[in-house]
Amino acid sequence: MVTEIAFLPQDGDEVTPTNRLSEETCRQLQCYLGDPEFRFDLPLEFRGSSFQRSVWSQLMRIPPGRTLRYGDIAANLGTAARAVGQACGNNPLVIIIPCHRVVASHGLGGFSHSTGGLPLVIKSWLLDHESRVS
Repeated sequence: MVTEIAFLPQDGDEVTPTNRLSEETCRQLQCYLGDPEFRFDLPLEFRGSSFQRSVWSQLMRIPPGRTLRYGDIAANLGTAARAVGQACGNNPLVIIIPCHRVVASHGLGGFSHSTGGLPLVIKSWLLDHESRVS
């Protein structure tokens, strides 16, 4: 089962998949990069608390090209926006569980527990990529 998607260092070294599941995961990620409406079909293991899994379940319902605010998800779950943000930051299956589709009430918010730098560049790129959805 896929338990984590990790961004690789930008040192230019290519990593070769080591088994069929990692090959299929890479193939499906490439399909998503070509088509933001691609639907992942991978065996996933959601490692997190019951609260985190409830947030991630909400994220899986956000269609490509759309966003929700942390506060929207918090209201759905009867919790605080900050708690939703923490659960998003702890998401081990980025892109597949689309935490990038959750934004702050003013601006992008964070991504992978960062509020600047490369993580926000990645979040911005993912949202731009998905904005092409009709």
